[in-house]
Amino acid sequence: MQAVTFEQLGGPEVLRLREIDEPQLRANQVLVRVQAVAVDHVDTFVRSGAFQTALATPHVVGRDLVGTVLRVAAGVTNFAVGDLVWTNSAGYDGRMGATAEMVAVAADRLYPVPCGVDARQLVAAVHSAATAAIVLQDVMQLTRGQAILIEGAAGNVGRKFIQLAHQLGAVVTTTSAARDFDRCRQLGSELTLDYHEPVASQCDRQFDHIIDTSGKVPLQANLAALNQGGQVTLITAPADNHFTFDVRQFYMAQKQISGFVISHATDDQLARAAKWLNQQFAAGALLEDDLNCQPFAAAAEVHAALEQGRDHHQRFVLVPPTEKI
Repeated sequence: MQAVTFEQLGGPEVLRLREIDEPQLRANQVLVRVQAVAVDHVDTFVRSGAFQTALATPHVVGRDLVGTVLRVAAGVTNFAVGDLVWTNSAGYDGRMGATAEMVAVAADRLYPVPCGVDARQLVAAVHSAATAAIVLQDVMQLTRGQAILIEGAAGNVGRKFIQLAHQLGAVVTTTSAARDFDRCRQLGSELTLDYHEPVASQCDRQFDHIIDTSGKVPLQANLAALNQGGQVTLITAPADNHFTFDVRQFYMAQKQISGFVISHATDDQLARAAKWLNQQFAAGALLEDDLNCQPFAAAAEVHAALEQGRDHHQRFVLVPPTEKI
């Protein structure tokens, strides 16, 4: 079968489409015929070595896939041949990557595609949506009525945070470019602020939770905008990787800083997120509708475009030779 692999860490040029052996099922695994694979920044981090993780051999790139069940190993009872399924756990921590015609996936990290949902729109959404779901539910433990500030809210990840925080009943404030204010309001933002100006100069609100999806806001500014007991959650490095802040003020106000990387999410966290996301997907929410679908053979070009910011707010999806673009 064909797969996109890399034999050494490096730039997009290390990726190549080649023939590899069909994966052999192990206990509690499911063999999936791949229909589409999303390309996320995390895939470029694994390929380059920026995110260090154990890799299966051969090294197949890609994390998020959607496809149909071909076979199930003994003991797997929750999936059957022909089921349409998705996973966001391929390609790291020793697991086979997603960009192959067939992939063996652990049954406990595989989830059904809701009936009637477009498979490509779903797979393009799962990485950012699962990140938002786990951060909101498990890291922040966001509750109804709490005030949350979402910075960089018009981006792929930010839009998911708006929708899910709104679903949880939070009071949502967002920062974005002015041209994106209407979109943010439609998704659930109560107050929209211009990201070019400091938040403190535009409103006098304090927040229970702050998430900067852009990595462009000084951490000190976000700490200053927290209520007593408030929390800043990091999913990317702040603008200045080295900073100072008033430790006395920080601890006396019982403020918190938390970090989250979805690669370290547990099986239970991923499963809870998948259940919530599938409810949203079934209702037509969170799905990505602006897709740039390319063949597996274009993987290196797609990685380069993503790293260079040439995605133009589209979501890249790679399609195997067996599927129509």
